[in-house]
Amino acid sequence: MTTIDSSQSKQSKPEWLKVRLPTGAGYKNVKSLIEEHDLHTVCESAACPNRGECWSNSTATFMILGNICTRSCGFCNVITGKPTELDLDEPRRVAQAVSKLNLKYAVITSVNRDELKDGGASVWAETIRECRAASPETKIEVLIPDFCGNWDALQTVLDARPDVLNHNIETVPRLYLQVRPQGKFERSLELLRRAKDFGMTTKSGLMMGLGETDDEVIEVLREWRKVDCDLVTLGQYMQPTLNHLPVHRWVHPDIFKRMHDIGMEMGFVNVFSGPLVRSSYHAEEQSALIV
Repeated sequence: MTTIDSSQSKQSKPEWLKVRLPTGAGYKNVKSLIEEHDLHTVCESAACPNRGECWSNSTATFMILGNICTRSCGFCNVITGKPTELDLDEPRRVAQAVSKLNLKYAVITSVNRDELKDGGASVWAETIRECRAASPETKIEVLIPDFCGNWDALQTVLDARPDVLNHNIETVPRLYLQVRPQGKFERSLELLRRAKDFGMTTKSGLMMGLGETDDEVIEVLREWRKVDCDLVTLGQYMQPTLNHLPVHRWVHPDIFKRMHDIGMEMGFVNVFSGPLVRSSYHAEEQSALIV
């Protein structure tokens, strides 16, 4: 098996993680549309390395409920703080953007809004409904928070019937206190189980390179199978700033390939595994295998 020593995380990124700078008319069109409708994207807020490729192909992951998150995850580049407002017109503007981009597939995510009684679930549901009304043929994937285990809030989102229900595990249980201090591994699994029991196509993801072992990743794959998760993404963690958790290792593509093969043998519909893979990266291609 190919391994990368953790000390290499202090060196420059390996060749397989280098991406092109964003250019082209498609990129400029998406950027302009987002600014026109005063929207947020996780592409920008999370400093996604695939932003140039996706925007050039006229795809983007919309981020609702503002751009200030109430949680302080050690990996995430989204601003942490106390949100000052709730924009109830946001669902309409997201739907307009989805329609103008003529998207066949839309991915929507959000910050955590733990200060709200329903965690923002009502806005989630309204966004799904507005997108359905504005662009009936568009498939909708939602990447949702855990709503602090408020299962009534989860049900509000499920009742709006997105095509794919995505909720990321993010890391292995041993690292939760460092990586997701306000999250709970078992709670996230329960969310996925409830969504699947409701009849949803379910999806989840994990970052590698935060200090986990390969065996721990395989164990998470097993836990996903126990709740009948359909789709899985595995990608390389990249430290957004010096204030975030360090990269412990650059995971070689061969290891990502091995994880893909192990996952597929376990029975997932698809395991999208690679250094630059992110939750919404090529989401339409992955979901087409089941939706």
